[in-house]
Amino acid sequence: MTSVDRWLLPDGVEELLPAQAAQVEALRRQLLDLYKRWGYELIIPPMLEYTESLLVGLGSDIDLLTFRVTDQLTGRMMGLRADITPQAARIDAHSLGREGPVRLCYAGSVLHSKPKQPLASRSPLQLGAELYGDNSPASDLEIICLMLETLRVAGLNGITLDTGHVGIYRAVVKAAALNAEQEASYFDILQRKAKTELKLFVAGLPVAANVAKQLLELNELHGGEDVLQRGRELFADIPDAVAAIASLEELTESLALRIPDIQFYFDLAELRGLHYHTGVVFSALVREHGQALALGGRYDDIGVLFGRARPATGFSIDLKALLGLLPPVTDVAAIFAPYDPSPSQWQFVQSLRESGEKVICGLPGQETDAACDRVISKVEEQWCVKPLN
Repeated sequence: MTSVDRWLLPDGVEELLPAQAAQVEALRRQLLDLYKRWGYELIIPPMLEYTESLLVGLGSDIDLLTFRVTDQLTGRMMGLRADITPQAARIDAHSLGREGPVRLCYAGSVLHSKPKQPLASRSPLQLGAELYGDNSPASDLEIICLMLETLRVAGLNGITLDTGHVGIYRAVVKAAALNAEQEASYFDILQRKAKTELKLFVAGLPVAANVAKQLLELNELHGGEDVLQRGRELFADIPDAVAAIASLEELTESLALRIPDIQFYFDLAELRGLHYHTGVVFSALVREHGQALALGGRYDDIGVLFGRARPATGFSIDLKALLGLLPPVTDVAAIFAPYDPSPSQWQFVQSLRESGEKVICGLPGQETDAACDRVISKVEEQWCVKPLN
């Protein structure tokens, strides 16, 4: 290893320098204060947990993203968290054990063994909110509104909400009576939106013509509001699919009343987190960012793995990705205090700091600091602040 290589960071792992770090920390505080005003309590889960609790109910995706280490005290396998959501679910179900609705929020680093998408960070700063103990549409509505408010408070406009419902896919697959192998293939093709491959796959299935049409056209049900009507017509003979579409329509109608300027995009074949989510799924997109900026959905089944079956819905966002969309913040200029060991100057410096000023105390031989536009001076035995010439 050369001397240069020693200072290289792993691919996908970043550091935040002072200006960025200050901006992301200010945003983190602002958003956590927002969640507090909405009644969400802050939790700080550990970075490291036994894999038995860290990975339960999340499927293979998170499993592959998780770094593993061996606990030298017990010999058991531990994981560095790749997602804080399951930790929040454990806290709700086991550590708190409350009845009724529980609102939790968090902000912390997660680590990924590989990037989720090309060029994505492997060390996101995940911020999110989760609502437990209620399975009504009101919970989904609240969580989505909070997610959109998060982006508005951060300074983003022109947001598109991409919505779907995993119940539609599940109902269609059940009606088609696909076996496990067939469903796995169908799921993989739908995820990749591979139209030609999908036609060949469906043509080889021993299903009726109307079922084949449903399996094929599910892949095309994405776009504007007309998608919902097309879905109702296509799946008219599948009650569970129609019910899922109806719940999606009611949810977006309620959102439109609360946030009139929101733009909607519907994807009835949205399969993100299929083995994790149980109902509505949603994401927020802005034109300037190539990937979904915030992600969320309903995941009612995870609590049972911690001993309590609790309804749940929530969202999360990567603060680092959000930071890249915001204009840089100009730091407030500081006051320079020339080196002086006297208690009187120290007391004056402290009074300035307590009033909200940033004061940099000079060290022996230091005449000024580039971050300062003012200087402390002594005039007629009184300390004062003057412009820096």
